[in-house]
Amino acid sequence: MTGALDALCTALGIVWRYTDGTGQPAEAPPETRRALAAALGHPASTEDEAAARLAAVRSLGAQPPFHVVTAGHPASLPRGARLWLEDGTEGDPAAPVPLGLHRVALDEASGDAGNASLPWVPPRMVPLVAAPDRLPLPERAWGVTAPLYGLWEGAPEGLGDFALLGQAAEALGRQGAAFVGIQPIHAGFAQDPEAISPYSPSHRGRLDVRYLAMPGGADVHGAMRGQPSPLIDPWREIPARAAALRAFFAAACAEPDPAFVAWRAAESEGLERFARHEALAAYFGTRWPEWPEAYRDPDHPAVAAFAREHSEAVTFHAWAQWMAHVQVSGAQARARAAGMRFGLYLDLAVGSCPDGAETWSDPGLHAREVSLGAPPDAFAPQGQCWDLAPLNPVALLARGLHPFADILRAQLRYAGLLRVDHILGFARAFWVPPGLPGAYVMMPCAALLAVARLEAARAGATIVGEDLGVIPEGLRAELAASGVLGCRVMMFETEHGQFRPADRYPEPVLASFSTHDLPTLRGWCASRDTDWWERVGNLEPAAASLARRERAAQVTALEGAAGGIDAEAVHRFIAETPARLVGVQAEDLFECVEQSNLPGTIDAHPNWRRRLPVPVSAFDTDPRVVTTARQMAAASRG
Repeated sequence: MTGALDALCTALGIVWRYTDGTGQPAEAPPETRRALAAALGHPASTEDEAAARLAAVRSLGAQPPFHVVTAGHPASLPRGARLWLEDGTEGDPAAPVPLGLHRVALDEASGDAGNASLPWVPPRMVPLVAAPDRLPLPERAWGVTAPLYGLWEGAPEGLGDFALLGQAAEALGRQGAAFVGIQPIHAGFAQDPEAISPYSPSHRGRLDVRYLAMPGGADVHGAMRGQPSPLIDPWREIPARAAALRAFFAAACAEPDPAFVAWRAAESEGLERFARHEALAAYFGTRWPEWPEAYRDPDHPAVAAFAREHSEAVTFHAWAQWMAHVQVSGAQARARAAGMRFGLYLDLAVGSCPDGAETWSDPGLHAREVSLGAPPDAFAPQGQCWDLAPLNPVALLARGLHPFADILRAQLRYAGLLRVDHILGFARAFWVPPGLPGAYVMMPCAALLAVARLEAARAGATIVGEDLGVIPEGLRAELAASGVLGCRVMMFETEHGQFRPADRYPEPVLASFSTHDLPTLRGWCASRDTDWWERVGNLEPAAASLARRERAAQVTALEGAAGGIDAEAVHRFIAETPARLVGVQAEDLFECVEQSNLPGTIDAHPNWRRRLPVPVSAFDTDPRVVTTARQMAAASRG
């Protein structure tokens, strides 16, 4: 019997019966439900324990865990509630609420069990988000997405860097592009060349220093010169760049730059924790759960003592973040100066690694012993486990939603356009315990969307949500109502075996042919993705043969819909849709066959390692770019 357990899971927002990616009903076992309840802070190994936990949850009362109000309008708050504004002052609950992330103090009768983690508010707090009801839709525009790591100039060697990103933005801006999009540039595991996936970051509030351009044109490669290749060798490139960066710091930074000192002070405790983590990782090893126990706690006195004893190492990592801040800001400035309406189009990963800087710096914010993932689908019949730590919704609300706002703000300080990876997680996140099937955990969707609107409004930015996969009912309507653009990928936009006509695309979306996780146009037409899936063992030969026959029919249908299967025809088709924004992949512009990433693989496919076939200096002169720019202009995009 699991009556008490099931009731507890329902009260906690755990959904264990669902429809998977193949359209089949699924049900997670009791072991999964117990693991997810424990991850939410309510271990229930027996029915009696589940009943006791359920009583505790119900005792918290029926008050809402958050409030959302239209900025500039009064809030309808419970009787006796007090409003505390984000600047720490008390507001008038009957007056219009200014734009911001505020808190509401509820009286004793409300029974709310809020959190007094901030020194300027009393206990029993719930967040109140005052945001615009809807973000304005952008004017029709287009841009290019490109792999930052794959940018090069002079010779195809090394990693791309932030200076090349600025150069690419200038070139594309001259052709009328409104944005240049790249993979996430969150801080990675700088000491680990194996950890190169931009979607498995160490910290989403910091930047990846592996993409720093060396100040003053310092040589990164040295003896590696003269070895151009279409594939990046991270085991050589990343250590070479790290060594060059340390050498530059040692030679040029004996006297701290006053601008760096001021910036470091302004970044305060968040930067210091990150810099301490990086110094500890260089000393004890990349993954903090393997460190000596005392150093796994960022607030342990041993950590402070280590920081004092290794102050130069801590300063180095803080300085590297400042350099990244300066260079990414510079790339955005170059993009804007070139006429780009948005400039950088950055990407927010859905989660961070459980053994990285983000979880170490703020250990109570993330659920432990579970990973984000996805339910079973045709290519992953057992489901997917991404090895990413989810935000704990209980802790997030107890912290007034500030950690989520901080994550968004860290990206929007550099970008006019932000993609939120797997925005389905705003509504429900798929949590996977080790060795067990996964289940869904409901998230405070209205609050997360309101925070996204708030931070985008403050930055004057537009949000794009990657709404692909098993889409919760009503989510796309909620995104549209918030002014958050959805995604429409042409290869999926079919009806009864035919491609959706261009005029039947929705307006509040970013449309593209493919994404970084899918085949390029040429690769799709050649069933190159099927070849890879068969090679890595996800498709049996018979199933692969069937997939190729089906793809041949799809290619014929594409030719009929777009008037051709080349990039020129497909880009013309997408340009003519009502979609407000159109994204063109550099790999399609330059007729690449292989895709950037084959999801679910690590070593079987060279993920995140492919260079573009042309240098950045060709981005505004290559005939294929010029032709695409003319097509976009003809469709009133820029």
